[in-house]
Amino acid sequence: MKIYALFLLGAVSTSIPSAPSMVLFDNSEVRVLRAFEKGPDLGKFHQHNLNRVMVYLQSSRQRFEYQDGRKPETFDWTAGEVKWSLADGMHAGQVLGKDFNIIETELKVPGTSRPLAGKLDPLKVDPAQFKLEFENPQVRVLRIRIKPHAAVPAHAYSTDRVTVFLTDQQFRSKDGSGKTETVEHKAGDVAWDMPATLTEENLSDKPFEALTIEVKK
Repeated sequence: MKIYALFLLGAVSTSIPSAPSMVLFDNSEVRVLRAFEKGPDLGKFHQHNLNRVMVYLQSSRQRFEYQDGRKPETFDWTAGEVKWSLADGMHAGQVLGKDFNIIETELKVPGTSRPLAGKLDPLKVDPAQFKLEFENPQVRVLRIRIKPHAAVPAHAYSTDRVTVFLTDQQFRSKDGSGKTETVEHKAGDVAWDMPATLTEENLSDKPFEALTIEVKK
């Protein structure tokens, strides 16, 4: 199981309960699923034909066996961790710790080398609250951390995106047309959104954290 580019910037402040596996979104660009990893037995051997972004919702330990001659590997996952995983051959996992969920975003589009940029790019507008996790030809992954009652200036997402909510969200949001609404999500929710220009405010007394996976196409 080839997994790359760990950029863990901090622990998730909300405990997310584990939930059954299911497909969350499936369109022409991505297939997003929640995978429930349960121990203690070794799982079935399988392979992944698409590159993926993996978001771990709970902390645990997992061991992998391979059918291509590689030695078994053991990984310690941390809640809120995000990784890039390449398409890989036959492998099977065994949960050595607590049961846990992964939000897996499979990329169906080949991507582009064109950078995601613009005057209202979140990394330029608010670098204190938007951090780059990693970027490659298929995706750009941002970690968003908003302090209690903090405002987010006007910023724009130039492509479709998957957002994984690591804490509860209660935002006041205004779009490019001036429409204002209250946006709420629970920790563990996943959303599929189109390009948008937004001005936001965290209405909660608690900090907010999410990961946004921007799809390059």
